[in-house]
Amino acid sequence: MLEAEVEDAENLAMAHWPIPVDLFVSEKHPSLPRGLLAFADSSGNILFRLNSLSHHPKKTLRILDSAGNPLISIYRHHDGSWQGFKGDDGQKDLIFQVQRVSNKFARTELEVFLVAENHRGELTCDFKVKGCHFQRSCTIYNGDSIVAQTSLMHKLRQIYVSRRKIQLTMFPSFVDPALIVAVVVIFLVNGPKKSKILDKLPVSI
Repeated sequence: MLEAEVEDAENLAMAHWPIPVDLFVSEKHPSLPRGLLAFADSSGNILFRLNSLSHHPKKTLRILDSAGNPLISIYRHHDGSWQGFKGDDGQKDLIFQVQRVSNKFARTELEVFLVAENHRGELTCDFKVKGCHFQRSCTIYNGDSIVAQTSLMHKLRQIYVSRRKIQLTMFPSFVDPALIVAVVVIFLVNGPKKSKILDKLPVSI
């Protein structure tokens, strides 16, 4: 099973995929301790997971592959901005920066700046994230193109929808899926205080 998971993750990490890919995000994956966020495919194989480094003085998160290898380390700063670094080598190899544009109960907006694309002159926004934290829904844009979207897991005849499990759809592009996962994680943990208080409540539909 582990070899299959690693192979799936390697396939997903290729530069381009021709069709939309769905990942299912949950803190209750049977293969992980409760509370660890898992990004799994439709067969339940974990492709990415999130580990938190609670001992670090800043808000620090790590995106891991299916084998537990660190892909991206994310650091939160006091001004609400975030930085993502390659692997787990500390704050050395900067990949991207995220700035919060709006963080209201009904709307959250983030701007993502890739370091490789902004090594000269002023920073230019490469991706924009727009969504509602309370609904766990967001859309990641690259210009006018949609790179990825998140949504709650709605079911027929279901009155209330839990916010503990969401679906992430990544559309055909050349964007590193680990980067998409990192941006989604930042969106999920970057909600306003009022929304975080209501996080455990279901959504009525």
